[in-house]
Amino acid sequence: MSISHAPPDSHGPDISGISEFTEPTSTNSESTDSKSVDHALPELEPIVPASARRTRVPRWLRRTSGPVLLLVLWQVLSSTGVLTADVLASPGTIARVAGDLVSDGSLTNAMGVSLQRVAVGLLFGTVVGTGLALVSGLFRVGEDLVDASVQMLRTVPFVGLIPLFIIWFGIGEAPKVAIITLGVSFPLYLNVYAGIRGVDSQLIEAGESLGLSRWGLVRHVVLPGALPGAMTGLRYSLGIAWLALVFAEQINADAGIGFLMVQARDFLRTDVIVVCLIVYAFLGLLADFIVRSLERLLLQWRPTFTGR
Repeated sequence: MSISHAPPDSHGPDISGISEFTEPTSTNSESTDSKSVDHALPELEPIVPASARRTRVPRWLRRTSGPVLLLVLWQVLSSTGVLTADVLASPGTIARVAGDLVSDGSLTNAMGVSLQRVAVGLLFGTVVGTGLALVSGLFRVGEDLVDASVQMLRTVPFVGLIPLFIIWFGIGEAPKVAIITLGVSFPLYLNVYAGIRGVDSQLIEAGESLGLSRWGLVRHVVLPGALPGAMTGLRYSLGIAWLALVFAEQINADAGIGFLMVQARDFLRTDVIVVCLIVYAFLGLLADFIVRSLERLLLQWRPTFTGR
């Protein structure tokens, strides 16, 4: 068997001319093909989540719609006579009474006194609750000495201690501040303690492997990990502080929002009572807004789910 090394037959198809002929027109054909492809492909649209395709209503409008509807219902019931003035005054009457209380200075003075009591009680309660939580959360010996006593005392209603506080501190400002302090301390203690003990142990081990001292672990690992719980406890403590203030200002008070409510109760002024309750609610909402703003500022490092 032999293999021929002769060149191919000259009568075969010659493709050299085809290549030479088609090369100059390759650019035009490519542009034509690209144009035809562009016309043939459908226009692509970005994928938008279903939640984003909904009609967006401003959040401030959604948050205020509930109170506005409640106010409208209240006005309708008052106008139709379902709610009489001796049961509950109408919103218009309450607005007029609030304007009178502000103009004569009685409401602003009462708000100043009440805010001072809450501020002092909140300061003392924060120091006591946070300090006990740090001792109990960071040290096992501290937990053995502190936690059982705190858990026992927090089950006692702080309102029931008002007669005892009057005997101990008299009828001045001290028992009022003591009641607020006691009401604030326990929520802060529970949340800060839970935040400290909820820190991941692997983070502690990682910090120790990096050479952090005990104080370094507390500063860089434990306290940042417990901060979300502390913020939650502070929000809850503010609500308890205003609740404790209502009871505290019933103790022979001569100033404050509770004093206005006691006077209004004696004279059957439901309009003044409702004004004081609205002021309590407004101050509590303002305090919660401040704490939530502080929480967003301090916890920027922690991404969380904000709803859809």
